[in-house]
Amino acid sequence: MAELVYRPVIGAALTMFKALDLKIDIQGSENVPRTGGAVLVSNHISYLDFIFTGLAARPQKRLVRFMAKDSVFRHKISGPLMRGMKHIPVDRAQGEAAYRHALESLRSGEVIGVFPEATISQSFTLKGFKSGAARLAQEAGVPLVPMALWGTQRLWTKGRPRNFRRSHIPVTIRVGEPLDAPTDQYAGAITRRLRERVQELLEAAQRAYPVRPKDGDDTWWIPAHLGGTAPTPAELR
Repeated sequence: MAELVYRPVIGAALTMFKALDLKIDIQGSENVPRTGGAVLVSNHISYLDFIFTGLAARPQKRLVRFMAKDSVFRHKISGPLMRGMKHIPVDRAQGEAAYRHALESLRSGEVIGVFPEATISQSFTLKGFKSGAARLAQEAGVPLVPMALWGTQRLWTKGRPRNFRRSHIPVTIRVGEPLDAPTDQYAGAITRRLRERVQELLEAAQRAYPVRPKDGDDTWWIPAHLGGTAPTPAELR
C-alpha cells in the first residue's frame, strides 16, 4: 500500500533538520531487521522522540508505527497525520484495542515503536518500564530492538518552550542488538533486561555527546547525577 502521508512527513522533517543544521549521530541502525516484525523500544525525553526513533530505522528502509496517546489523534493538525501514517492510538483507560492493533501489525511484518516509560522523563533519566512491549514481542514472536536518544530534550520537552531557533544542536542515537522474548519467560524479567540494555545505550549516547557545558552554561537538560540542574526523580515524585 502506498505511503501517501508517511514519506512526505519524513521529507518535511529532514528538511527542517537540515535548516536547523542538527548534528545527528546514529549508530546501530543495522540492528533494525530489514524484514519482518519487531518492537523498537526507546527512552522518552522529548515530544520529538518518535521522529528520531523513526530516523534510526530509515537506513533499513523500515517505517515505524508508533503507539501514542489517543489525544494526539484528536488534534486537528496532528490527528490526520498520525492516522495517515498508520500510527496506533492508545486509550490508557482501555488499552486492549491498541494492544490487539499492535499485535496484528507485528504479525503482518510491521515495526512497532514503543516508549515503555509511557510519559516523558523530566529528569532525563530512565523511569520504570511497563511490560507491554515485552508481552507484544512474546505473543507476536518478534524481537525487541532497544535504542536510546540523547539531545532531543534540548529541542522540545515537557515544561520547556520549543527551541527551533537555535541551530547546530547535536542529537545522538544508539540502537542495540535485538533481544529475544521467549514465551516461556516471565514478561517482567524480559522487561528488566530490556530496561538494562536501554540504560547501557543511553549512557553510551551520553558519553558520545559532543557538548560539554562550561561554567555559567544553562544545564537544565543534563541530569542531576551528571552534574546538571534537571530535577531528580525523587524531586519530581
